[in-house]
Amino acid sequence: MSNPNIDPKWIWVGAAAVALAAAGYVGLRAYGRHARRRSLLNRLERIAFESAHQVLVPDGMGGHIHVDHLLLTPRGFLILDTRRVAGLIFGGDQMSEWTVMARGRRYTFDNPQPALYDRIAAVKALVGDLPVEGRLLFSNVGKFTKGIPRWVLMLDGMEVEFPVVDRSLKETPGFAKMGAAWTRISSQLRPSPHAFTRL
Repeated sequence: MSNPNIDPKWIWVGAAAVALAAAGYVGLRAYGRHARRRSLLNRLERIAFESAHQVLVPDGMGGHIHVDHLLLTPRGFLILDTRRVAGLIFGGDQMSEWTVMARGRRYTFDNPQPALYDRIAAVKALVGDLPVEGRLLFSNVGKFTKGIPRWVLMLDGMEVEFPVVDRSLKETPGFAKMGAAWTRISSQLRPSPHAFTRL
């Protein structure tokens, strides 16, 4: 029941204020996602000679498989599957599901290692005997409390395992084979409709 002593214009002012606050909140979240993505891409550019982001790679069976980030590093090809999981994470190589405890709630997600192996296999089929590695890159908002599973890499430690590249190495004869393989595989990549930012 409405209060006859309230001026209707204040109801509209209140409704407008709520709408502006909601729009501001959504805008700030979108800006935060954009800033995180830009920061991540800048860091990836520094550790790789070449890079492709949010792409579909031929899977060797007539289809395609999504890859968050495909990089060419001094060690060969690197696939990064990015994850933004806040809270305490409990995961292991032999577990089919990993568990997260955050803000008083508990949930699970599928062990991401098998999907990473599929991505590695797809890229290996395209580059032959050149080295291909994969990592599950987790943001720093989460923490593995019982040890870090195989192939998991925390964002803080990315440049420790994969240092900034010396770009002059691209001009050396040893790079020619990897560069040719990158040209070959990049011509087969397609933009992924499943692209989204998770870090």
